[in-house]
Amino acid sequence: MRMRNRTAGAVAAGPAALALALALGAAPAGAAAGGSPAGAPGALPYAGSTGVGVHNAYERAKYPYFADALDSGAAMLELDVWTNFFGSSWRVSHSNPLGNDNNCENAATPDQLRTKSRNQNLAGCLADIRSWHDAHPGHRPVVLKLELKDGFAANLGRGPADLDALLTGKLGDALYRPGQLAAGHPDLDTAARAGAWPSRAGLAGKFIVELIPGTLEEGNSSDTLWTDREYAMHLRTLAAQGRLERAAAFPAVHRAEAGDPRARYADPSLRPWFVIFDGDASVYAGGSVDTGWYDRNHYLLIATDAHTVAPAIDSTRPTEAQARERLALLAARHATVVSADWYPLPQVLAAVVPRG
Repeated sequence: MRMRNRTAGAVAAGPAALALALALGAAPAGAAAGGSPAGAPGALPYAGSTGVGVHNAYERAKYPYFADALDSGAAMLELDVWTNFFGSSWRVSHSNPLGNDNNCENAATPDQLRTKSRNQNLAGCLADIRSWHDAHPGHRPVVLKLELKDGFAANLGRGPADLDALLTGKLGDALYRPGQLAAGHPDLDTAARAGAWPSRAGLAGKFIVELIPGTLEEGNSSDTLWTDREYAMHLRTLAAQGRLERAAAFPAVHRAEAGDPRARYADPSLRPWFVIFDGDASVYAGGSVDTGWYDRNHYLLIATDAHTVAPAIDSTRPTEAQARERLALLAARHATVVSADWYPLPQVLAAVVPRG
């Protein structure tokens, strides 16, 4: 329960050519040609491209170290985070709310990657990410998806502002922030609809942090302030104070539904702070949702559990042809990121195709 105050590893340090290739969405070292479409993926608008993400990339069964997940070429990597009063930090684990169970090692420098003890907290995972970033300048843009399993806990020092401080302290200029998207616009929605997302090449070397409500949070009937709404309120407040540059993450509208799913927020002033949408790929592909609406407005659309779209394919080890066909199908349905557990297929993870 939550208590809170309602106020396969590649290289560790590749040459510049590898960094540029990763930034443009090409296959990682050792992958066969054809990971990306013909032409220059880096010239695509970020919101006009589709990549492949890995669900729960912090699990050691998938990658011995989080650096290996970063080396995979994936467009998105997911971390599960716990904040409750049973522990003293932001903990990274799938099902253990009391401690850390992951492949993060808190590497302070690139040469420490794959050398230290794992099972670190979120700060340790972010340290790995920064060390990897320092070893790969100009890397591909990567979405870091944080599922806050039990939501924020501001009364324990784990609220939205605390997360901003942690992300900023660890990742700094490697973050692409809401304030950068909104620059010159009153809110994120206006900016997105104006086409303010940079090109993929313009986002080289950047991480975009996405926040979604967690499974425990959504299942807790006594919890009426979920991660998405709480962080959107935080963005609205920062913008009103002229301090939006402090924000480090983007809240996502979780779960697919027809129409504009932001209508679920009773306070209309929160709706313009959502430009990322995250839901079940099978719903987005099923015809009940006008996914073209997301594309036309340049919103990011994260399609999860891509393997479940009919006809279902293996969740972990489909053939490369099956995975590429699924990527093409969901790109045509206007997804920005197609998410699954296809970690054994680095050539697919590194693929970037035009959206729509």
